[in-house]
Amino acid sequence: MPTSTGVVSLRSPHSVTETVDRLRASIAAKGLTLFATIDHSGEAARAGLRMNDTKLLVFGSPKAGTPLMLAAPLAALDLPLKVLVAANDAGETVVSYNAPAFLAERHGLSTAQAAPLAGVEALVKSVLASS
Repeated sequence: MPTSTGVVSLRSPHSVTETVDRLRASIAAKGLTLFATIDHSGEAARAGLRMNDTKLLVFGSPKAGTPLMLAAPLAALDLPLKVLVAANDAGETVVSYNAPAFLAERHGLSTAQAAPLAGVEALVKSVLASS
């Protein structure tokens, strides 16, 4: 469910590592490009700090994203798409992403232009629903 900040957060029935692995596999299966996986908690540990297991996946499709950035150049601030997978203090895994409608409104995209953004919801929900 989106919050007033435009972020959707959903609980995953899997660990952070398993959720990330499932997202990576789904990204690859859909022919999308995984540009980066940022291990925020790993970097925090290397700096001598403690942080719950937290990873950010940056992915997308240049074929789908480039027209959005041509229509609204500042959309490049939000593209490629990102999914944050993190353990909360209760030990639950939470998956968060920017709501497609929020991104469309933020960048003044038409419904047709914004259609590729909806893929992030389908991707996340399919990974969370699979066992």
